[in-house]
Amino acid sequence: MERIRALVLSSAVGVYAGASSAQEAFDNVISDQLTAFQDRDIARAFTFASPAIKRIFGGPENFGIMVERSFPMIWDNASARFLAQRQEGGAIFQRVIVTGKDGRAFVFDYKMLETPQGWQIDGVDYVPPPDLSA
Repeated sequence: MERIRALVLSSAVGVYAGASSAQEAFDNVISDQLTAFQDRDIARAFTFASPAIKRIFGGPENFGIMVERSFPMIWDNASARFLAQRQEGGAIFQRVIVTGKDGRAFVFDYKMLETPQGWQIDGVDYVPPPDLSA
């Protein structure tokens, strides 16, 4: 059953720039945006945002300010590790562990959206760590 679900997901999400799988497509888009943030190329980082995100922020400068203030570990990322994808309510999410330059790791769900320009990021949600005190 899991194999069938994976095949359906892979065929439904298409490919990005010759990528051979949905996982690779999402990894490429997210990695390219993270690299753009490392390089402080905010205009390039903004190109990976979905049309809705672009409308909300209006341009790369406002987008960069939001990322720097709200997601400093993404702004100053050192590495990323890609985990599982999931579908929820018709949307596809890619879970990513982002390690900041300070060495601390954070988990995010990247909402991915297929557009005429390819896969783009339609939002990023912080995933809080589980409460292990119980």
